[in-house]
Amino acid sequence: MRPGRPEALEQPYDPGRVEAAWYGAWERQGVFRPRAGGAPFVISIPPPNVTGSLTMGHLLGESIREVILRWQRMEGREVLYVPGTDHAGIATQNVVENRLRDQGRDRQDLGRDEFVREVWAWKEEYGGLILRQLRRFGSSPEWSRERFTLDDGYSHAVLLAFQRLYEKGLIYRGRYIVNWCPRCQTALSDEEVDHVETPGSLWYVRYPIKDSERSVVVATTRPETMLGDTAVAVHPGDRRYAALVGKTAVLPLVRREIPIVADATVDPKFGTGAVKVTPAHDPNDFAIAQRHGLPDLVVLDEQGRMNDNAGDFRGLDRFEARKRVAAALQDAGYIEKIEPHTRPVGHCSRCDTIVEPYLSWQWFVKMTELAAPAIEAAKQGQVKFFPTRWKKVYLNWLENIRDWCISRQLWWGHRIPVWYRGGEMVVALERPAGEGWRQDEDVLDTWFSSWLWPFAILGWPEETPDLARYYPNSLMVTGSDIIFFWVARMIMAGIEFRGQAPFPHVLFTSILRDAQGRKMSKSLGNSPDPMEIMERYGADAVRFTMVYLTPTGQDLVFDEKRLETGRFFANKIWNAARLVTLRLGDEDLGRVRESSLAFTLADRWILSRFAHAVKSATRNLRTYRLNEAANVVYHFAWHDYCDWYLEMAKPRWADDADPEDRRTARWVAWKTLDGILRLLHPFMPFVTEEIWQAIPHDGELLAQASWPPVKRSWVDPTAEAEVGFLQELVVAVRNLRVETGLPAGRRVPVVVRGTPDQLDLVERLAQQIQPLARIEALHLSRDGSRPAVAASAVVRGAELFLPLAGLIDLDEERSRLAREADRLLTDLESSRKKLRNQDFLTKARPEIVEKERQRLAALEETLEKLKRARESLRTVQG
Repeated sequence: MRPGRPEALEQPYDPGRVEAAWYGAWERQGVFRPRAGGAPFVISIPPPNVTGSLTMGHLLGESIREVILRWQRMEGREVLYVPGTDHAGIATQNVVENRLRDQGRDRQDLGRDEFVREVWAWKEEYGGLILRQLRRFGSSPEWSRERFTLDDGYSHAVLLAFQRLYEKGLIYRGRYIVNWCPRCQTALSDEEVDHVETPGSLWYVRYPIKDSERSVVVATTRPETMLGDTAVAVHPGDRRYAALVGKTAVLPLVRREIPIVADATVDPKFGTGAVKVTPAHDPNDFAIAQRHGLPDLVVLDEQGRMNDNAGDFRGLDRFEARKRVAAALQDAGYIEKIEPHTRPVGHCSRCDTIVEPYLSWQWFVKMTELAAPAIEAAKQGQVKFFPTRWKKVYLNWLENIRDWCISRQLWWGHRIPVWYRGGEMVVALERPAGEGWRQDEDVLDTWFSSWLWPFAILGWPEETPDLARYYPNSLMVTGSDIIFFWVARMIMAGIEFRGQAPFPHVLFTSILRDAQGRKMSKSLGNSPDPMEIMERYGADAVRFTMVYLTPTGQDLVFDEKRLETGRFFANKIWNAARLVTLRLGDEDLGRVRESSLAFTLADRWILSRFAHAVKSATRNLRTYRLNEAANVVYHFAWHDYCDWYLEMAKPRWADDADPEDRRTARWVAWKTLDGILRLLHPFMPFVTEEIWQAIPHDGELLAQASWPPVKRSWVDPTAEAEVGFLQELVVAVRNLRVETGLPAGRRVPVVVRGTPDQLDLVERLAQQIQPLARIEALHLSRDGSRPAVAASAVVRGAELFLPLAGLIDLDEERSRLAREADRLLTDLESSRKKLRNQDFLTKARPEIVEKERQRLAALEETLEKLKRARESLRTVQG
């Protein structure tokens, strides 16, 4: 048993000093390395972008992972937490291109090889910042295993996965409509497009019928793309247009002849029921063209400008072309009417540019075959989601999955392992033998590399010892916003390449939102700097509060002031530990045999409460209800231990106290504090490590100590019931004191009337009740009498009387309370009137409205307390 160092607990608690001291010690002692002896428990970090820095969302996810990891270490598991970063194709290329632009350079001038060297140089200098920041947060991965999705071994795994899928017929190259970002100059997957409801117009355009006086009116939101129309389509059951099917329409402005076709996908209720078909610029139109053998005509280039096929409009930006084409149609008399129309418009999730449906040659993965076993894995319970509602979302997406476009028109990333020479094409990891081979210019979607993460980080495709021991992983903790991007794809890849899902459990974290309900993000400017937050409150306070306030899977409205919860809690534990360490004396408490101690009711109660806290916290951790586990530890440490037990124990530590009783009180206070530190360590590792070193303890580090077991011999329902009664009595006296206006420090007499058993219990508890409730004299009314002038309360059927004769002027107190009630009623009516005012509700900022609602709730609560106080005085006899 190592002796304590009470002098180490300086006053006041300084999180900056404490948190700077321990990370190096943990690393030197190998705390983060897997410790043989227990069953493996494996988590990998969702690899953040190499360009990234910490966000509040990262802190939430990392807080959750850390609680689970540190708890599992204390449970004796062989814990492996693998760190790493993602090469983040588009994001990283954009950062470096912007840097070059600031220097007056351009990637096209550099050429591909030189540009890639520039990106690697940038990565070595600036990349990985987020991992360094995670050290400040106290994250505990095995840093020697750090991976990067473009390192040599990982890149080999990515290219081999492509080759194997191609050989199985699951990868193909085709000319299809893709989401195209004119800013990033690349194709995007469906999941990389954010759809935003956008107001615009619906133009009704007349298309003349060839050799006829008639015309057909089509409705379009994009008149500029009509230059690429190759047909007009109507529904086959729409009798309005039955006679026109098979005829020829003449495209306005360019006079190109196009057929009128019938297709069942046309919605007769949209616009006029007749639609233009632009196969090269709309995915639905492309499908219609495939069914009817229609040609396609691309009228936009990769920069979003009109190309040579656009005739007089060539060279115009797409949005300027929209105005010009609409004006030309209007001038030529082709516009029948224009209506306002709101529709979802796709935006690039990286740069927010409006994306274009664009016809181009791309590489795709056939997803239906890969999705089938991933669907079964969820249905059969091989993969479970927490919260469970995400299972339905996951299944719905997989059951309606589309092929995945995996090629990107970038230079930074895994270059597609396909080689061309003349009419030959070879898929190979290395350049084929012979002259004249050129490699495909495109790179793979970033997610094509990260979907291999759970097993590629363990050495796949080699059959390494790590892969045998640590796959599948134990748990994936990530945000629900990437369930499609990443989680579902990892499950598909794990089953395809390893024959088993990569993890049995997926825990989705909450989404952090601001006071207006918006997701917190750097782009919106509504997310505080996490490093500044840690400097202000300390990493422990942030870690604890993020978990404590966040029910599993429910969105959290973030308010920085709520971080004070964690800071106040750290201070509370620090001060309590300081008090205890100064009272422990010199005896080696570790050598004290529990059987030699004579526990009081208070001792039996706190040990029983501790046993329940361990059981409840452990149960909640096992089911990923981390916020409930945090609440259990918080309530036990703050309320049971600090507010009640230590207050009851203080008199027993006095110099004139019975030596054996003092020894018992010291042992219980120390033993319980040691248990609190163990329970709290996964949530607040720094402060608990510092305190643990200041009290007598076994072992080098709390980070390597064991999780407390549930000690059933400590469970004592009788002690809990009796102390529960004591607490209710004390609280009742305190409330009566407040309600009758008596000063908090004034000692008062109290009379208790009840059954003989109740009075006997009060008599036994009197020594604890009196100092806690500041009672100068505790009288037991065994004859049933009561004071003539008294405020009263009822506790479990026993009556409690606070004699008031001579303590307060009853009439004056009644008058004061009446005046206060009148003032509160006036304020209440004013607040209610404001919240009934529709102008206020609709025009005031949301945070102002919410603040007024909170003010109203506080006023109502205060008035309710005032009513109780007046009622107390109203029932006073005298």
